[in-house]
Order: sequence, then C-alpha cells, then structure tokens
Amino acid sequence: MASMEETIKQQDEEIAAGMKLVRNKVLVMSGKGGVGKSTVAVNLASAMAASGKRTGLLDIDLHGPNVARMLGITGVRLESDGRSILPFNAAPNLSVCSMALLGMDTSTALIWRGPRKTSAIKELLGGVKWGKLDYLFLDSPPGTGDESLTAAQAIPELTAVLVTTPQEVALDDARRSASFARSLKLKITGVVENMSGFVCPGCGAETPIFSGGGGEKLAAELGVEFLGKIPLDPGAAMLADSGKTLYDIESGKTRDAVKAIAEKFSRLCP
Repeated sequence: MASMEETIKQQDEEIAAGMKLVRNKVLVMSGKGGVGKSTVAVNLASAMAASGKRTGLLDIDLHGPNVARMLGITGVRLESDGRSILPFNAAPNLSVCSMALLGMDTSTALIWRGPRKTSAIKELLGGVKWGKLDYLFLDSPPGTGDESLTAAQAIPELTAVLVTTPQEVALDDARRSASFARSLKLKITGVVENMSGFVCPGCGAETPIFSGGGGEKLAAELGVEFLGKIPLDPGAAMLADSGKTLYDIESGKTRDAVKAIAEKFSRLCP
C-alpha cells in the first residue's frame, strides 16, 4: 500500500502532466456568495467554446456544485476509461466535470473536513482526461478556502478572474480574493462586475440597484483590467435555471455584455 507521501507525489505528478496540455488555466472566484460567479464561469467557458476554442469547465465547488444544472446536464454520469475520468461534452468544444456528475446526491449536504476536500480536488485536477485545451475554467466556491487554495498550489501558471457586484460588501470580499491571489502569486486577469443594473423585461431599460464604487473602480484600485459589466436580467436567470446559457439565444443586452467580456478576455489570454 502506498504511503501518504507517495500518494500525494503521484497526485501532483498527474496534475502537472495533465495541466501541461492546457494553455490557459483560469480560476473564477469571488469573495462572496451570490454574486454570479458560476454564471460568469459557465458563460465565459461557453463563449470560448462557441468561438472555436477547446474549452474545459471544472466545478470545484464541492458543497454547492451548480454548473451541471446551469448547462442542463444534471442527469449525466461521467464515465471512465479504466484509468481516468472522461469529461462530458456538453457542447461543441466544451468539456465539463463536476462532483454533481460523479453520482453524488446533490440534494444532500456534503460534510467534509479540509483534508478530504483537498484530496477530492486533487483527484479532480489530476484524474480527468482533458487532453489538449485552449482554456480550462475552474468554478470555485465563494471565499478563499480549501478548494481555491488547493487549485492555486497545484496548478502551474493559474490565473484568476474576480467576480463582484457593485455593492460595497461584495467589493470588500473581492479585495480579499485579490489579496489571496497575490499572496499565492496568481496573476489576476481582470474583474467582472455582475448585476450592474436591472434590465426591465418590458421596456429593456437598465436601472442600477446597488450602491458602491463598482467593479471598474476595484480594477483600477488593483491595477488590473476591467473586463466589463453584466446586467441583472430576469431572462438570463430563467435560462440558467432551465439549463441553457446566453449562447443559446441569438441576441440581447446580457448576451452582448458577456460576448464583449469574452472577447476582451481572449485578447488578454490568447
């Protein structure tokens, strides 16, 4: 039986080998829950895939995995080739892996301590057969806990995208995420401001609903790129609940906002 040290070494070697095949590794993170981090991760990954880029999306939120529902693949169970987990092809150029696709009962709370979570994240990072990718997006849980820390320490050249709302409470937490990233020497690619304003489903007018300096001010404060704003759109929320992305519709203010963010992101991380 392998010792703990041997197991950890093997996991690290598997992660390093797999990540060599991935050009851009991106941790989508937020210091606060409920700011739309998964929405950004799912739609940014979908945008890259729609542009023809080979894209992977890994949900490392063990306690609240939402990616499968937002992509309409909750009934899927991942398969293995006998050695590695095979990610699910959710759309052309888009491969997905989540604990929700590994037979976990998503209606039951996951009650794990740090070491078990760390081991699970490493198994997901090293045990999935992604192959060659242009982008691998990691949808992390809120905050700066075990999941994000494990990913940051295990993946060479990992970068971060910070998601916030204009609200000062969310901006404070985003600053903590920025501090986390810089402490671990992660490059911050940019900031996305979600829920920038409410889009009226009747007239299409956008109305600010949060006070605060906003993501643009935060990006300037951190000296990083401001990737753009995404309005709060009831239609977009309904799409996510029904398992569709903004790329399943042809037009709209929210879709245009995400497309512009994706285009800017792809220029920064070609």
